[in-house]
Amino acid sequence: MFQSLTINFMSVTALILSPTLAVFASESQGQDSKAGLPTKFTGTADSLKQYACPQWFRDAKFGIWAHWGPVAATDMTGNWYARKMYEQDSKDYNYHLKTFGHPSKFGYKDVINLWRGEKFDPAYLMDLYKRAGAKYFVSMGAHHDNFDLWNSKYHKWNAVNYGPKKDIVGLWREQAIKQGMHFGVSEHFERSYNWMQLSHGSDEKGPLAGVPYDGNDPQFEDLYLPKHDDSGTGYPVNAPQWWKEQWRNRLNDLIVNYKPDLVYLDGAIPFEDLGLNLVADFFNGSMASHGGKLEAVLNIKNEKGLGFYHEDIGVKDVEQGGLDDIRAKPWQTCDTTSTWFYTSGRYFQKSSHDVIVELVDVVSKNGNLLMNIPQKSDGTIDEVCLAILQDLERWIKINGTAIYETRPYKVFGEGPKPEKPIKGVRRAKTYTEKDFRYTIKGDSIYAFCLKTTADPILFTALKDESIKSVSLLGSNDKITWSVTPSGLQIEPIKNWPTEFAN
Repeated sequence: MFQSLTINFMSVTALILSPTLAVFASESQGQDSKAGLPTKFTGTADSLKQYACPQWFRDAKFGIWAHWGPVAATDMTGNWYARKMYEQDSKDYNYHLKTFGHPSKFGYKDVINLWRGEKFDPAYLMDLYKRAGAKYFVSMGAHHDNFDLWNSKYHKWNAVNYGPKKDIVGLWREQAIKQGMHFGVSEHFERSYNWMQLSHGSDEKGPLAGVPYDGNDPQFEDLYLPKHDDSGTGYPVNAPQWWKEQWRNRLNDLIVNYKPDLVYLDGAIPFEDLGLNLVADFFNGSMASHGGKLEAVLNIKNEKGLGFYHEDIGVKDVEQGGLDDIRAKPWQTCDTTSTWFYTSGRYFQKSSHDVIVELVDVVSKNGNLLMNIPQKSDGTIDEVCLAILQDLERWIKINGTAIYETRPYKVFGEGPKPEKPIKGVRRAKTYTEKDFRYTIKGDSIYAFCLKTTADPILFTALKDESIKSVSLLGSNDKITWSVTPSGLQIEPIKNWPTEFAN
């Protein structure tokens, strides 16, 4: 089970005057604003380093992301299908050959037209996400497959012209705004230039060896891009200026016309000055739309070889991982309930408990959790994701006050197995009855038990605090407690309000 306790302090003064907490508060809680913020950003590192994370993001704590696109129509592991279907002997290639035919005849351009989204109901889904506790929503803009999910002015291969023939980003945005949620978009297509190069190849063996894949057909060059020597998966090496400008034009089109509060870059800032100037324009546009107040969030990742990164520009994103301690600046973990794009043959699956534990751990360290809910080809979500959302809804009704608008305590938590920043973590670790996480808001501390127990509970981190009262969120039962030299001790709790079991 998973639950939080509320420990009420005698006064705000007592909380702030705790010496170690006062030091931390000046670092973490003081990041809501920066004095001397420029009236206009310029495309230089020094100018962009004046960025300050907006209050709304710090308070939101939880967002939902929708990975959806043509690869959902294949029902494969998805994420890299548009590339790997052209890689002979790979799992995706073999599946494609068996299911659709040889990629010289049935290529990714044809996969796109299998994606229909005929049951896509963004109003229904956004309502689910809002009730599950999400305060912001992020739509896929374009993945590595070079296919835009909006009514793109600069690229004909988009969801209005092909596939579902709907403005997916626009429909998502409309519903997010109706639900009072902040709206964001993600972009991953700066590397499409090299990522799609395998489509220009051919089989190296077998009966069709040497027969060109459909990427060699010049009439589809705007999707597959011109043939060149870089077929890597990182940011393109020596990309031509025209590609950099196309990336800039397409992303700027997305930002200007859909006005996202958040832009997620799948890496750092690409393409040197051109990328830095685009970020400056994003920040300036946000200030112009909000009476001079910067409300924009730029999610960037510090990965080797993926553009320009600096700790002071934007909000650090950690993909499918975490941090081992409190970070003074706000940050974000992005993760997914299963594979990034939908597949019925999932090779892992988070439970509701996994998602909740991750949310609490991240928030206790001054972060937000952005959780992906993959959609089927028809636009629906499956019963597994629906159950997770419903469990989140029940849990957040009880425990949301301990999540939203909180800040970290002087320590993120305690337990016998400290968290380590491990990239690619798919499932929650096994926690014990002595693993706790803490948040604070006003004159209250919230203590989360990552695994419930029928035994007494000892919060050793709270041994020096002056505690006035203790209560259990979602329960009217009296809590028996005492402060000992070893910490705050809670006598056994018989009835935990939530149903999650470990």
